Amino acid sequence: MDTPTFPTPAHDVPVTVRWLNPIGRPTFDAPISELLHAIKLPSTRVEVLSLAMAASSTHLEYRAYEALTYAPIVHIARDSAQHNIDALVLGCFYDPALEDAREISGQTVVIGPCQASLQVAANLANRFSIIVGRNKWIEQMHERIRAYGVQDRLASMRSLGMGVDEFQRDHALTRRTIIEQARRAVEEVQAQIGVPVIDPVVAAFKVAEAAAGMKRRFGWSPSRVGSCEPPSEAEIKAFGLFQEPVPIGNRINA
Repeated sequence: MDTPTFPTPAHDVPVTVRWLNPIGRPTFDAPISELLHAIKLPSTRVEVLSLAMAASSTHLEYRAYEALTYAPIVHIARDSAQHNIDALVLGCFYDPALEDAREISGQTVVIGPCQASLQVAANLANRFSIIVGRNKWIEQMHERIRAYGVQDRLASMRSLGMGVDEFQRDHALTRRTIIEQARRAVEEVQAQIGVPVIDPVVAAFKVAEAAAGMKRRFGWSPSRVGSCEPPSEAEIKAFGLFQEPVPIGNRINA
């Protein structure tokens, strides 16, 4: 049997990955851009965006805040398709509007940090624990874990007792708290030290970058049939949808 040949080496396939911080403030754009620039392949182009919103919080810790971002996220997913963006990452561990964005994203692969982290974890261990900021987040995280079909592999969920804004006030305290909760999770589940700790930002980006490369090399684009069927362009036009400006606020190219 002949082995298929691919003329372009994987590391030379140029792709574009768009990272969306789904808040209406540029608070996290610069640090995310710096991190992604440090870990990307040389040929990968990165865009870091935040939303254009008249009023916005600095986090999506409440479902009400998250719901307000769904329409602009979907619009940016459509814009990503129209501008030939290879992959779009929704930069929140709740994976907000993930399925909705995927439906309208054309050939753009849409990645959620929670799902991407779980996929990475599945290759490294039989069970996993999740560290969250506040108890408030736990039920919604459980919903996501159940939706992704890996509830039986969840060993524990640990709360730091800290919100998103608190993470930024004292980085040393944040680090100590995360390490302590991770140590407790490991001791109670596996009674050993040295398990991998998966950063959702890194996991989501590298999964997106890999998926973008596979799309370019092998034609593995998002499905557009069955439950993945998007609305027709004729219907979108008839309803007058997506006529307003794309809700992109700040933009950084890395």
